Amino acid sequence: MESALAVSRLPPHDPGTPVLSVVDMHTGGEPLRIVLAGCPEVSGPTLLAKRRYMRQHLDHVRRRLMFEPRGHRDMYGAVLVPSELQDAHLGVLFLHNEGYSSMCGHAVLALGRFALDFGLVPAPAAGTREARVNIHCPCGLVTAFVACEDGRSHGPVRFHSVPAFVLATDLMVDVPGHGKVVVDIAYGGAFYAFVSAEKLGLDICSAKTRDLVDAASTVTEAVKAQFKINHPDSEDLAFLYGTILTDGKDAYTKEPTTNICVFADEQVDRSPTGSGVTARIALQYHKGLLELNQTRAFKSSTTGSVFTGKAVRGLSQQVKEGAAQEYHQRCSFPGLHPGLFNYSGETQLPCCEDTQAALWRSPHGCSKKQNGKFCTKRTKQQFSTLRSCCCLPEVYMGIKIQVLFAFRCPKLISGSCSLHCPIVL
Repeated sequence: MESALAVSRLPPHDPGTPVLSVVDMHTGGEPLRIVLAGCPEVSGPTLLAKRRYMRQHLDHVRRRLMFEPRGHRDMYGAVLVPSELQDAHLGVLFLHNEGYSSMCGHAVLALGRFALDFGLVPAPAAGTREARVNIHCPCGLVTAFVACEDGRSHGPVRFHSVPAFVLATDLMVDVPGHGKVVVDIAYGGAFYAFVSAEKLGLDICSAKTRDLVDAASTVTEAVKAQFKINHPDSEDLAFLYGTILTDGKDAYTKEPTTNICVFADEQVDRSPTGSGVTARIALQYHKGLLELNQTRAFKSSTTGSVFTGKAVRGLSQQVKEGAAQEYHQRCSFPGLHPGLFNYSGETQLPCCEDTQAALWRSPHGCSKKQNGKFCTKRTKQQFSTLRSCCCLPEVYMGIKIQVLFAFRCPKLISGSCSLHCPIVL
């Protein structure tokens, strides 16, 4: 691939300076810089190992690609690497202004078209209207479906994401400058906190972007400080990626619901955010506001671009119970009393006024326990608080879904445009 994409003429530069060949694309206004050639080898037996290797040994490549003068504060990137999965057509590492993401929906949509047009997948048979592209992301295998004509991309792209789930609902977080704010946390390949902008005194459609960014970033830092994230499969995926502020219109309507995603180091997603919308669909489905195969539209507050998505299937009760048991066996929560893992309905909680804060304040459990004894709380409210502060994924609550995500964008910024250019590091 590198020889086919070689650039014959370069601007004057030091011959010893590496040169990367990239293609710049966008999805709904959100940029994606794809590294085609020139990146040093990324070592590692698995994609997550490669992600760790690049973070530890090749971070200078990310910084030069993402930051000025070659990039900008909200630049996003993708490095193509081999995958250990037999079914994957390609593996990808996602880059942003702070580091490396586990999933990126807008990038998957762009990469689907890119892989088809640049010959990274077998040419579709004559008459094929939709080509399948299997992309191995750090969160797992994601399948993109690219509308095509005569073997080239033509029209919208959709993707079938990894299973999405809700981690916590109605979590009370003390947010500096805003007091106690109720947030939800859900996973769509990456973890996000969700809160209505109105709860922070802002209008998602009319507020200044800077004010929305400041508020969302404050929520992110507050959640990170007060809530521990765990993922049932890998600790590499157990981190809060950002906060998504919404218009609060979670109940289903045919009109788009608006949101803005602020992730990494106050980076703003110009699209509605593919992985964020996936997580938001899981959240709405969990709350009974969205049914299976019911399509919902999501609009970016910054560009007006629109994504649509739907929940396509839930897990059977047997699978749910098996996943819950496996998660219980594989994950531990240091500092929590063993009695806290009693799922029979009677749940032991420490004697304290603020259960949620106390559970994580002390490595030995509640700092207000009396003579080392614990009391038993049986109320639904207390059990809900326990589930939230213990970071038990919503698989326990019976929700773990896969999301089929379709892309639609306004005419002015439809599809994905590309620019092939060399970058001298």
